[in-house]
Amino acid sequence: MEEIAQVYARALFDAAKERGELDEIREELATFADAVDGSHDLQVFLFSPYLSSDEKKDGLRRAVEDARESFVNFLELLVENHRMPAIFRIRRQYEELWEHENHLLPVEVTSAVELDEATVQQIGNTIGEQTGEQIELSSRVDPEILGGIIVRVGNSILDASIRNRLEQLRKQVAKAA
Repeated sequence: MEEIAQVYARALFDAAKERGELDEIREELATFADAVDGSHDLQVFLFSPYLSSDEKKDGLRRAVEDARESFVNFLELLVENHRMPAIFRIRRQYEELWEHENHLLPVEVTSAVELDEATVQQIGNTIGEQTGEQIELSSRVDPEILGGIIVRVGNSILDASIRNRLEQLRKQVAKAA
């Protein structure tokens, strides 16, 4: 199913890029996906096999009448091909394409205690210098890691938490026993 999302996201992304609407389509896709995610009735309507594609398209047109025509056409294509349930994965894939296009690299710093802003910013700046990408930096606190930090850079994770070290130690002890 992930490949389907990649194909549709790439098609939407390329069409939006051609028209110079990358940001606008990104916003409309996010708004639509959030609306579907937040409404059980909308999910039933769009995902139901008992309603015809024409009924769904008609309802869809009324629901997103302020959206760009290219985005509405994309949604109708999803309805026609019975791919509307993939909308959430399509959104994630589109977001990744958008971040790559804009040279944005998401970086999340997780620590057991609140880090001061200067420390988090220094971590982000260092990663930015090493990768040559513009960093989209966020931080969060997770007391369960006990200490240390976990840095997620794109799809890579550097886990320097005490919880991870204890787990590694536990595995070594279990192996030796």
